[in-house]
Amino acid sequence: MTRTARAREEIRRFLAIGAVQVAELDLDGGEAVLVPGPGGPPVTSGEVFVLVRRRGRPVGTLLGHVPQGADPKAVLAARAAAECAPGPGTRSGRSGEPPVTSVVVATRERAGQLARALDSLLAQDHPRFEIVVVDNAPVTDETRELVERRYAERVRYVCEPVPGLAAAHNAGLDAVTGEVVAFTDDDVVADPRWLTELTTPFTADARLGCTTGLILPARLTTPAQVLLESHGGFAKGFTPRTYDPARPPGDEPLFPFTAGRFGSGANMAFRTRVLREVGGFDPATGAGTAARGGDDLYGFVRVLAQGHRLHYTPYALVWHHHRETWRDLETQAYGYGAGLTAYLTAVLVNRPGLLPAFLARLPRGLAHARALTAVRETPGGGTPGDHDVRTHPWPRRLSRLQRRGMLYGPVGYLRARRALRAAVRGAR
Repeated sequence: MTRTARAREEIRRFLAIGAVQVAELDLDGGEAVLVPGPGGPPVTSGEVFVLVRRRGRPVGTLLGHVPQGADPKAVLAARAAAECAPGPGTRSGRSGEPPVTSVVVATRERAGQLARALDSLLAQDHPRFEIVVVDNAPVTDETRELVERRYAERVRYVCEPVPGLAAAHNAGLDAVTGEVVAFTDDDVVADPRWLTELTTPFTADARLGCTTGLILPARLTTPAQVLLESHGGFAKGFTPRTYDPARPPGDEPLFPFTAGRFGSGANMAFRTRVLREVGGFDPATGAGTAARGGDDLYGFVRVLAQGHRLHYTPYALVWHHHRETWRDLETQAYGYGAGLTAYLTAVLVNRPGLLPAFLARLPRGLAHARALTAVRETPGGGTPGDHDVRTHPWPRRLSRLQRRGMLYGPVGYLRARRALRAAVRGAR
């Protein structure tokens, strides 16, 4: 069989993955409560990806099968009670009040998705927050008209003509007034507790510079969505964790350069003063630039390199609408690779003092990159439900694209810097 034929057969095999329902199950001491994922239909028989909560807080996920004619709640509650133990801190309440917060949502020509995200943000239980929408390099007036027509009293509109997610985030950072600034994407639905859970840790820890939270799939209706979540998705597990540069974690020999372990840009917050002090995000990184990504990872490392802590909390949840097609997934795999090495290039360009530490970790870093992009064919795998573990299936085609992206990333970053300089000169 030729290489092309093998690739096509591999794609056909992974495209055979069926749709999976998404649901939430709360085990709150009384009767279990089962509800569909955000905007989804009622749960029926078949495969179900379940977020399990205790006292409202996420403690785990499972993949359950509901037989034809069975009661979905009874089947899934029995599994959850046996497999999902109470997580750390689920018995206690929050410590302190959340600080005054600003939420920045960058968007470009996706008014329908943006409206869904804004509706969920306006339903937050956080007592004091503002929302800033940054319209990035718009070609139509759709976003501005949406904000002015439906959300003018609660949402501020900012236009950033320079393309790129980092440039949009920096424009939002310039506009906000909150002590803490949170960032999320226009393709998420935020849990009502999201903002409070994400920002309250800043109250208890004066050295905290950044927090990140849990990202789960809002839909698993296409093979590409199922495959991405089977690969581990965006989730970082269900155990809260604080990363302290003064006490580097023993199980993270590449710290702080494996920033993808800390969280993702769709669910992150920074102490506003700290993010401004490090210069915000590098505008030559991120989606919409030649670098393809890495703006969030750059921000994490810059904050840690300044001596501030980073805290991951699984209790701050957003539901993400994964890309739907195989072509989308190929683009995403390439972008992952490119963004990874682009952000590392950006960090070293902007903080050359980190070069010795980077070179000392380089051999292990190369081994980590090989493992991250390795082809995996787990027998019986291919379905979501297990996070923070890299034993999930990952096709050869996507592995190759990730590695090509890694080779391209530094070149993409330098191209993005040149394009940015040209854009700035053109705006003068």
